[in-house]
Amino acid sequence: MAEETRNSLDGRAEVVVQASRIGELHQHLHGVEMSPAAPVPFQLPPALRRFENRCAEQERITRAIEDHAPGTGPLVVALTGMGGVGKTALGFHVARRLTDRYPDGVLYVDLDDLRRDGSVEVADAVGELLTGLGLSPEWLERSFAGRTKQLWTRTRGKRMVLVVDNARFGSEVTPLLPASDRSLVIVTSQGALYDLDGTAAVEVTVDPLHMDDAVRLLTHLVDDPRLAGEPEATSRLAEGCGGLPAALQVAGQWVRRYRRRSLSRLVDELTAELHGKGIPMVEAVWDAAYASLTAKAARLYRLLPELPGPRIEELSAAALLLCGLDEAADALEELESAGLLDGRGEDGWRMHDLLRGHAERCARRVDPIAEEREGARRALITWYRRQAARADLLAAGPRMTFAEVPDSVGEETPDVSFPGKTEALRWLESQRLALYGCVRLAFEVGRDKDAWALCEPLWTHFLDHPHYADVMDAFRMGAEAADRAEFLPAMIRMRCQLARPLWEQGRHEDAAEQLRHALGAAQSLGDSPAERKLRASTVEFCGLLKSETGDWTGAVADFETARTIHREIDNGYGVLLQTYLLGRTALRRGAHHEAIGHLEQAYASAVEQRRERMTSRAGFELGRALRLVGRLEEAHPLVSAALDGARARGSRMDEVRVLEELALLTDVQGDPSGAEVHRATARRLVAEAGGLLSDSQSS
Repeated sequence: MAEETRNSLDGRAEVVVQASRIGELHQHLHGVEMSPAAPVPFQLPPALRRFENRCAEQERITRAIEDHAPGTGPLVVALTGMGGVGKTALGFHVARRLTDRYPDGVLYVDLDDLRRDGSVEVADAVGELLTGLGLSPEWLERSFAGRTKQLWTRTRGKRMVLVVDNARFGSEVTPLLPASDRSLVIVTSQGALYDLDGTAAVEVTVDPLHMDDAVRLLTHLVDDPRLAGEPEATSRLAEGCGGLPAALQVAGQWVRRYRRRSLSRLVDELTAELHGKGIPMVEAVWDAAYASLTAKAARLYRLLPELPGPRIEELSAAALLLCGLDEAADALEELESAGLLDGRGEDGWRMHDLLRGHAERCARRVDPIAEEREGARRALITWYRRQAARADLLAAGPRMTFAEVPDSVGEETPDVSFPGKTEALRWLESQRLALYGCVRLAFEVGRDKDAWALCEPLWTHFLDHPHYADVMDAFRMGAEAADRAEFLPAMIRMRCQLARPLWEQGRHEDAAEQLRHALGAAQSLGDSPAERKLRASTVEFCGLLKSETGDWTGAVADFETARTIHREIDNGYGVLLQTYLLGRTALRRGAHHEAIGHLEQAYASAVEQRRERMTSRAGFELGRALRLVGRLEEAHPLVSAALDGARARGSRMDEVRVLEELALLTDVQGDPSGAEVHRATARRLVAEAGGLLSDSQSS
């Protein structure tokens, strides 16, 4: 039902004005002093390891920066090379080294985190950059074009660095470029990006380290006298790692683990593996590191590729192992000490793709029929589904859902702690890649109920964080999973919820198709109050789509039909909501007196039912309608109360919207200076949120 829908603005703004770069200055916009802007972004992880050589590559980048001509757009440096060769580390090192030259910040996006079936939804990547630039999620434009304009506005004239990791095509990179020829973009890719046409691009090939550099890196990674005392063995080990920093890291930790053995003996053992099993020495190094692990850490290493998201955390590791938090933490620390995981502080751990492949091979050797992996996968999906359902219940309260909250996956495996609604919403956003990945994983392995049930809490997350590619992908799978499970309520609900992101992206026909299927299926529902409530919700979604496309007559008919059903089942809130929607629709089509009639009813019902948010929303719309018919004295207290409600909810977008209405109302009442105070406050809030100003705000 629409109690779960966002209270969005009518008529979203395009590009007009944006606050410029910050330092210790205050922004002044139309004579209004602005609050200090957000901190300069720096999105790179800390430099935890020694960076060795790459002098030639760095010199070439420096020359390209010096030679970059103004007026040609940002400089794009494409670092190309095989996996594990150190492209990302080089990009990070260059970005850190140049922070003084690019004082407006460093942004980072890993396109593989956003890749689905080989392709990236670039609008979501642009959204990632905008949030990194301080844009609040509620201010993100819906469309790709709108987000691109926001990016251009926020990066115009900036001196900043953007690191784009794991690009496969130039077309994935071009829309992410800052609108400033004083910015630097560092792109990593395994192959040449031939379709980066029209940009000032320089390709820098990153080859494996030369032998001397590989030896130096190894000696920096491991403070061990054997490396200097047995130079021949050290060279053989470095050579065997193929000049790949990812392999040298593991080799160094493996050497350190066996301090009592001579280095020659250790390398001889690897060579024996090489000749005996016919595997490269890199693989032998990883096998040796894996063989040195305790049973718990080795099992976790084999299971980590099952994680659906890029981040590895103690809680999700505990779910994989069905163990307590301390055991999982110990296993993760052991893997990091062995060089098999990359620790990133509060951001958890990550596993290099080369090591992920090795872990999968280890898993197939130990568990050829995938029994261990299947059990871990089942526990992981259930754990994520349980945490998401708990977070959703806390964040959104009881609402129309059809899946129960699963039981704990094990006596020792802990739940996430959610002190309150804010923490629950924050967790949903921080885990979104894992949660959307879990939907995909559950769908692919045939766990249909888990697939559609995981979508239910993702609906709450989507309303505040419009990651369109993820949500459309997830709800499509949820709908198909519900079809396969032959569970009619979920079949209907998934299609209704899929329709909304479709129509918000302007795909009205696709949304209408989903709702036609949902409405047809809803005719097969029974006559229980719950089934009739679902039918009313489906009709309401149809009305919302018609309202979105300007079909006011059709929208009114649907809202009236839904209201009748809610009256018949004595659902007071449903009646209230449809009455509010009827009033809002009448207001949007210019029937002001009709709107007042509906909105007065909705407002009175909201007050009676103690629905604070709906009281605020209905009061605001009623105040607008009263202003438009000249009943100013009645309008003012309603709009003022709506402002208090928006501030109590912490919704900056609603607050700006109400302030703009208050400005109009105050102007009509003959107080232009008071109106300007409201507009100035709205401008300040928009600037603080990183949004774009509308024409009325900027004038």
